[in-house]
Amino acid sequence: KIFHLIIIYIRSLRSKEYMTKVGTGEFSYSVVEGWAKPPLGWTLNDVSGMAIDSNDHIYVFNRSEHPMMIFDVEGNFLDSWGEGLFSLPHHVRIGPDGNAYCVDYGDHTVKKITLDGNLLLTIGIKNQPSDTGVVGTDHRTIKNSSGPFNCPTDIAFGPSEELFVSDGYGNARIHRFSKDGMLLSSWGEPGGDVGQFGIPHNVWIDQTDRLYVNDRENSRVQIFTLDGQFINQWKDIWRPSCMHIDKDNLVYITELGYMSEVSYPDEEPPKGHDIHPRFTIRSLEGEIIAEWGGEDRFGLGNFFAPHTVTIDSKGDIYVGELSATCGKPGYHSIQKFLRD
Repeated sequence: KIFHLIIIYIRSLRSKEYMTKVGTGEFSYSVVEGWAKPPLGWTLNDVSGMAIDSNDHIYVFNRSEHPMMIFDVEGNFLDSWGEGLFSLPHHVRIGPDGNAYCVDYGDHTVKKITLDGNLLLTIGIKNQPSDTGVVGTDHRTIKNSSGPFNCPTDIAFGPSEELFVSDGYGNARIHRFSKDGMLLSSWGEPGGDVGQFGIPHNVWIDQTDRLYVNDRENSRVQIFTLDGQFINQWKDIWRPSCMHIDKDNLVYITELGYMSEVSYPDEEPPKGHDIHPRFTIRSLEGEIIAEWGGEDRFGLGNFFAPHTVTIDSKGDIYVGELSATCGKPGYHSIQKFLRD
């Protein structure tokens, strides 16, 4: 135990001494090296989802033997749960009811769980994907859209605590549920036209009840009404994987870019799109306010496979990456960006 505390202290000193700077102007940040401090012997190689509760506790949904690890803003480990409960974690959100909604694209379900780990509700039938004709999780082979779920990806919350689930790797739909998990409607189909999707990877609802869908493989964000009517789209984006909109209507987006290791090597990026992953902060109109990420994908402040983002009450940013699945174990699975 004493040795563990010494290691934590050394990491703390080191992170303060060697902070890398990213961003620009009002949106400048310092990279906190080695932020998360799990127990000795535990790994955080694949961080697929993160969410923050009202106490600024960070819930880290990851693909290890301890799928939900909880930390404070200093990166100190607080608790864990979910051992044996999940097949392949994807995204997690904390709903208006104060519970965690965990999207498991491995067993095709969404699980509503208390913040101390008690399962309350499962939406979808475990290990029974809907019939879309997909081969594996290659969205290009989907023959038809279908009901919930075939590898769902994310969840957002409507004004009446309705649930909006993006579905996903093996489907091309948005499903709308009551807060009790009853299916109300579904819309979307595979393709690249308006209202169609190539992996709807992430969803968010803003303060004006507009639904944003990170349409990852079409390299765009589509914006809809809650009834699925198309409003607008952003196309100056590089395979968006996750979005967070804060109380000031700033939009934070992780973008995977087009590295062959984390995309389809036989497909060329759209004209004007870089191959390198990046992170952007945008207005609600999609205008880029700040961005960072470059060629040195393993360097501090840069990215290999940024998959999730969340923001704490002070405006500090946390980005999780799939460092084992898409990169190399041990590289920054989580980076904290401390607002200057």
